[in-house]
Amino acid sequence: MARLWGKGRFSSWDLRTLDYLKSLGVDYLWLTGIPRHATGMDFVKGDPGSPYAVSDWTDVNPYLADRPEERMKEFSLLVRRVHRKGMKLVIDYVPNHVARDYRGGIVHHDWCDGDWTDTLKNDWSSPQTFGEMLRILRFWKALGVDGFRCDMVELVPAEAMRRLIAAVKEDYPDTMFIAEVYDRGNYRKYVEEVGFDLLYDKSGFYDRLVSLSRGECSARELSWNWQFLSDLQPRMLNFLENHDEIRIASRQGLGSAGRSYAALGVSLLFNDASFMLYFGQEAGEDASESSDGRTSIFNWCCPRSVEHLNCATHIGKGLSDGESAVLDRYRELLGLAKLPVFASGKCWDLCYCNLSSPGFDADRHFVFLRYDGSQTYLVACNFSDKPASFRVAIPRELSPVCPEPSVQMTIGAWDTAVARLR
Repeated sequence: MARLWGKGRFSSWDLRTLDYLKSLGVDYLWLTGIPRHATGMDFVKGDPGSPYAVSDWTDVNPYLADRPEERMKEFSLLVRRVHRKGMKLVIDYVPNHVARDYRGGIVHHDWCDGDWTDTLKNDWSSPQTFGEMLRILRFWKALGVDGFRCDMVELVPAEAMRRLIAAVKEDYPDTMFIAEVYDRGNYRKYVEEVGFDLLYDKSGFYDRLVSLSRGECSARELSWNWQFLSDLQPRMLNFLENHDEIRIASRQGLGSAGRSYAALGVSLLFNDASFMLYFGQEAGEDASESSDGRTSIFNWCCPRSVEHLNCATHIGKGLSDGESAVLDRYRELLGLAKLPVFASGKCWDLCYCNLSSPGFDADRHFVFLRYDGSQTYLVACNFSDKPASFRVAIPRELSPVCPEPSVQMTIGAWDTAVARLR
């Protein structure tokens, strides 16, 4: 969210900011609101307008530049800074619709989907639309953009997206395509047939982790979701927050960042899916300025924790004690997730063999083993408001990577405990 960091300019994403992100383990930086969108019109949502109502696909928003007349140059300099720090840049691609004042070659209807009244539905039956979309993606690739988070792709013909991805990757094979997909029954189709690199796992782990953290479902559902995903897990994108969802620490969410540490442990450490960190989440942003627990993408604002993070990044102070504690916990778990054993090692769900273990609650506790050729870690997550202590039984077939038949684990309420066994 370029306009919500620092002074809301490309230049705010300076080397210190990028160093901070790199220190968290960030590999890809996704900035929403880069392509020029409708603003200052009577149909736009909020003050600046929605970043998903794009009016010009070959321009950037002038308000993001220190010198609007040099905005494309300033964007190119940002791309260079990101690459200089060893990260890659992702922007939004919106194939389903354009702004009502769109200027360009995409053919569109005169109606919109649902209540997206600031947009018009694209007409993918026209060959001109496909040709223009391919030109647009190549335009951004030529500027150095590394990937695209593709909005609401289930509303677009899958065959058109397949052809589009294949055409871009023919010229730029390393391009990352991330799909916003909600129907779990479509996951395999969009990976294996359409060609996306990563998919949101909103309807899988996200929904279950949030429900579990609210006491609304059983931890057993995490095992079921893991089994459902099977070999698709490396192609998933796990998250606890994004621009559509309620802030996890908000009063409408879980009420505090600390109550999300069990969910964070599962999201980061259980499988080898990628993880998306939403800005300010790592400092416990609670969206206290909003009425619905979300950070608005339709208005000018600077969330409190994000402002504090920006100050801490540039002058070395600004975070409250509570924000610092949350950031420290995130750094700890994010650091573990970067280890090869968690990034690409094998996983063994241990819940099934601990159903009768004293103190273990299969509905509130979740335990698993991660291991590779050199390391073994035991992870236990407690989705309960009470501390837990129990011995985790290790099946005999895992003795080559964990010779102990059982391991004692003690976990705080709503927390994750990690033990290195080898």
